[in-house]
Amino acid sequence: MRIDYDPAQSDRDTFYRLLTATVLPRPIAWVSTTSADGTDNLAPHSFFTIACVSPPVVQFTSVGRKDSLRNIEDTGAFVVNFAPESLFEQINATATDFPRGISEFDAVGVTREASLRVKPPRVAASPVALECELHSTVRLGDSTVVFGRVVHAAISEEVLVDGHPEVTRLAPLTRLGKNEWGTFGGVREIARVPYEKWPSGGAATS
Repeated sequence: MRIDYDPAQSDRDTFYRLLTATVLPRPIAWVSTTSADGTDNLAPHSFFTIACVSPPVVQFTSVGRKDSLRNIEDTGAFVVNFAPESLFEQINATATDFPRGISEFDAVGVTREASLRVKPPRVAASPVALECELHSTVRLGDSTVVFGRVVHAAISEEVLVDGHPEVTRLAPLTRLGKNEWGTFGGVREIARVPYEKWPSGGAATS
């Protein structure tokens, strides 16, 4: 038996909690930006994914008009810093609603690292940084989807195996529902089956 939920009959926060408790685990974009007056901002956004491969574009959603969004609109640049389990408490702390003009880097004690192609700094302890230039934004109700073209990627040698990022070394942190966070579990591998090798006989017939 299922319980039915109609978003039109539910308040905004109730359905938000339902979505975030069922669309999971969600990767975290730890987004660093710099305001027009030079203040560095750092905040986690858990509505995050890849939007395009060529050109490389990533996307995250700002729920409401947060400092990350305002800074990106004003300056056209941001960095997506990988969120590892080892930085769990710092990532959570940068979600605090500090007043505009206060840098989360300084308030939380996160060490900066200069970016190569964009002005906003990287998180020095994060193993991966995707430097992005603003591609476009799409406003959807109370949220804004931000698309960023990746113009540079910087990856720590410590997480590479044969030149490829290795998930057990990355140890990704993810968001779940309520105040829950997910840590890395096991890995299962399975190759895709080409249609030509499908058991029922995928070969074309004349």
